[in-house]
Amino acid sequence: MIELTNEQRQELSVPEPIAIDPETRETYVLVRQEAYERMKSFLAMDDYDPDEGAAYINEIMAEDDAGDPLLESYQHYGKKT
Repeated sequence: MIELTNEQRQELSVPEPIAIDPETRETYVLVRQEAYERMKSFLAMDDYDPDEGAAYINEIMAEDDAGDPLLESYQHYGKKT
């Protein structure tokens, strides 16, 4: 872990503080640990259930189809006769 300098602390006051590695020229966006932990939990795939995601997609598509007055007119596309 590093300790921030005064210059680095001032940089943290902007909305998206960026740090540049002078050797590699890689750039990094600095975030507070609390924000990082929340983002990490959003991106974690440990508890991801593809079937649950598919069920949500099907539910939303069914709702969308139910309100589509032109659905029947384009359902035949892609079907082989």
